[in-house]
Amino acid sequence: MVFDGIVTRAITHELQQALTSARVLKIYQPTDSELLLTVRQYGKNKQLLISSHSRYARMHVTKDSYHNPTEPSMYCMMLRKYLSGSFIESVEQIENERIVHIHFQTKNEIGDQSLKTLIVEIMGKHSNIILLDPEKSVILDSLKHVSPAQNRHRSILPGSSYIQPPDQGKINPLTIDGDTFIRKLDFNGGKLEKQIADTYMGVSTVLAQEIVRQANLGDTQAYQQAFLHFQKQILDNHFQPYISQGKKESFYVLPLSNEQGEITKFETVSSMLDSFYSGKAERDRVKQRAGDLSRLLSNEQKKNKRKLGKLDQTLKDAEKADTYQKDGELLTAHMHLVQKGDKEVEVMDYYDPEQAKRVITLNENKSPSENAQSLFKKYQKLKKSKQMVEEEKKKTHQEIRYLDEIIEQIETAREDDIEEIREELQEQGYLKRKAAQKKQKKKPTKPTPERFLSSDGTEILVGKNNKQNEHLTNRIARKNDIWLHTKDIPGSHVVIRSEQPTENTLHEAAQLAANFSKSRHSSSVPVDYTLIRHVKKPNGAKPGFVTYDNQKTLFVTPDASMVEKLKQG
Repeated sequence: MVFDGIVTRAITHELQQALTSARVLKIYQPTDSELLLTVRQYGKNKQLLISSHSRYARMHVTKDSYHNPTEPSMYCMMLRKYLSGSFIESVEQIENERIVHIHFQTKNEIGDQSLKTLIVEIMGKHSNIILLDPEKSVILDSLKHVSPAQNRHRSILPGSSYIQPPDQGKINPLTIDGDTFIRKLDFNGGKLEKQIADTYMGVSTVLAQEIVRQANLGDTQAYQQAFLHFQKQILDNHFQPYISQGKKESFYVLPLSNEQGEITKFETVSSMLDSFYSGKAERDRVKQRAGDLSRLLSNEQKKNKRKLGKLDQTLKDAEKADTYQKDGELLTAHMHLVQKGDKEVEVMDYYDPEQAKRVITLNENKSPSENAQSLFKKYQKLKKSKQMVEEEKKKTHQEIRYLDEIIEQIETAREDDIEEIREELQEQGYLKRKAAQKKQKKKPTKPTPERFLSSDGTEILVGKNNKQNEHLTNRIARKNDIWLHTKDIPGSHVVIRSEQPTENTLHEAAQLAANFSKSRHSSSVPVDYTLIRHVKKPNGAKPGFVTYDNQKTLFVTPDASMVEKLKQG
């Protein structure tokens, strides 16, 4: 992926047409790095997403749904104060850089016309979203504050004067002719693609390499023609957005000759960016927020596997129990052959006629009777140990299965699911509650399973973690609803809100069960289904664990696109 100056120009041109004169209705800040503006233009609502994410910084119209916090941040409240009810006057790219100015026409406290500018700087980890008073060139606030201690040349703080990012001395490739392009290159220096990217503003290595490829190692005229070809496409705003599914998924707005794999073309740059980035930023945030949980669960799994190894060794030792019983009985039968002080005795082995004789080791300090009792005690101890070890192994296997379930749930979790998983691990004793958490009186919130609609409109609910699974199976579902789960594979509880679903709905629900399971990348996944009334939770079982009977099994091949289709209803 490459969000360079050319992609910035493409999305700016599109937003200028799509958002000019649109009125700002709502402003949300779903995450620390993202803004969501709901605007209305010509009777239609649109959502403008602006992100300063360190890896996924971008801006585009989105159709994705975002979870908005109940309490808005101070920055969000400030934006609402200045921009709610305002009109977007224009969207402008600064030269060919990854900097966009969105100009708003609004009113101040006394009702006079006022202008505000939202500056979007798409610059990797330095990305930022800044609200500016353009008349005074003063920063009202920014999503990320940069103090003089962090950057003495360019501080970004409320009340500071706005200073453009430092000039890198590059040339705008859209304002020069072909001769100038050639003069700036050193053909004897080699690495022409690097020279082009280093010399021209907003030109990424991806585009620079394509210019070199199209020149095909020809003379200076060939390079000039390749450059002018792309320059004309960009100046004419003749963009062709697409996503390439090669070894690595990528996107661009101009055709590249080296693209491999399946190419998906899009009508608009926004729809392409929306499709490409959908879920990526959230998965990255989930990964960060659940990092400590993943490490904890991984360590717990390792401990349990080591424990299993030790239990297996103990069980192996316990297999000798029958030998001690046998020796005790043989010694009792041959007591007349033994004298106190004997270190061993040879007896007739009635249990093994082929061997006939057996030597039993004795404790010379004990009497024959005491030696026999000692052998029987060892037998009883090992027998009891064997039963305990078998029970402990069973518990350890259940523990491993439970941890597998949690690890799988983190893999498919959304941000709001992580807190429920964290709470569960605290309740189960894997995590300690923080002192501040113990004092807080949290309002109890009901777990909310994810809702889907089958192609015939039947509601299907999916639990994304154990709290949701239990609430779905034990509270929400009716006794004649259909319950589904991957067979012997960690995964989500799925409920069809119907006692007689169509074959198609049953298949789609099985698809959801497979996609929200550990086997979502497999080719054929077995999914059990039965009525809710046949699903039971054993007393004392771990959260999310159930037993069931009267089930039938069908096999499906997971298809991620099916999940999105059913989510949209």
